[in-house]
Amino acid sequence: MEPYPIITPAIPSGQVYQFTTDHEVEYEVRFGRKKNDIFHAVVVFGVLNEEYEGEEYVVTNKGDAFRVMTTISEVIRIFLKEHHNMQIIEFTGIMREDEKEEVSKRTKLYLRFLPRVFPPSKWKANITGNRILAKRI
Repeated sequence: MEPYPIITPAIPSGQVYQFTTDHEVEYEVRFGRKKNDIFHAVVVFGVLNEEYEGEEYVVTNKGDAFRVMTTISEVIRIFLKEHHNMQIIEFTGIMREDEKEEVSKRTKLYLRFLPRVFPPSKWKANITGNRILAKRI
């Protein structure tokens, strides 16, 4: 599956990426560094469109979740090429209000894409609830 076209930061070492789906849903993928460890980045991504009332973690129900995740996976790979000393990438599958399980559906989706971005021969994933830490080995 092809990722959507990605808008990379103007400066290659930048930390904010964007893409737009075929349904005109605009996404932003942002990498934030931990204050106490510059080699630890937290990935946050979400929808920018105003029609979703500023709810960046909204479920769009456009039927393109796998292509969106393929694109986010590619963004992470691009980021890691530019930041090759990064040791930890962290992300969290936010729970929806109606979810009752311990692990969110989003986290389960993220886990499906984990080996595509973080090969087990080079990275080890630590999962605590809905928080995933991919650590370079």
